[in-house]
Amino acid sequence: MNLNPIALDAGAEIMRLYANGFAVETKSDASPVTEADRAAEAIILKGLATLAPDIPVIAEEEAAAGRLPDIGQRFFLVDPLDGTREFISRNGEFTVNIALIEQGQPVAGVVYAPALGRLFWGQTGNGAFSADVTGGVIGEARPIHVRKAPQDGLRAIGSRSHGAAETQAWLKPYNIRDFVSAGSSLKFCLLAAGEADLYPRLGRTMEWDTAAGHAVLNAAGGRMTRLDGTPFLYGKRHQVDEAAFANPCFVAFGDPDLAIL
Repeated sequence: MNLNPIALDAGAEIMRLYANGFAVETKSDASPVTEADRAAEAIILKGLATLAPDIPVIAEEEAAAGRLPDIGQRFFLVDPLDGTREFISRNGEFTVNIALIEQGQPVAGVVYAPALGRLFWGQTGNGAFSADVTGGVIGEARPIHVRKAPQDGLRAIGSRSHGAAETQAWLKPYNIRDFVSAGSSLKFCLLAAGEADLYPRLGRTMEWDTAAGHAVLNAAGGRMTRLDGTPFLYGKRHQVDEAAFANPCFVAFGDPDLAIL
């Protein structure tokens, strides 16, 4: 299933608004939202309705408006503009995220960083890839794969907007050589491309924040689990003590062997 053209179309609209200016609002959960979030989501929903009309879609802004369709074992998760704070601050580290979920697992996903001209995608059984995008045109596809954990120390990666002291405490058992910050789901993609080794997230996220990057990471040979090592699954619609589709804390690994430490 080729999700790349839909992501590119959404990214083009995001960049149009990025160049021309946009208003910022605050949602009920105190997170920011812009016209670009809503415009990109409309493009993605239209594209998915054409590509796979029988597969329901859980999308961030639709969810914020209380519009959550019934889902089965197969559905899409969409974050039309992951890293809205990065978009507002104009550092370029925001992405379009689209993922296909089957039986709780992300089996296909695309992450597009339009301001950086970087596209990442992957599908279970077919591997993961990256490409540069220039003028809306995808360049040569390059296979990507996670790297073996280096013996001289690991590169950890974390959130640019949601850093926390407890993350550094959690990392202490590991031999960390350096720590870099990045916005949005690019963190998963840097693991997938062998540019980093470890990404712990001890703060709150939603399923649409992580699914596409998780799919790319899985396809590149990486692994993501809850903090206790149990599987990280999707489709958490009815949760007793949490909102629908809210995630637990997690850690993403490039080298899967790191997960057994």
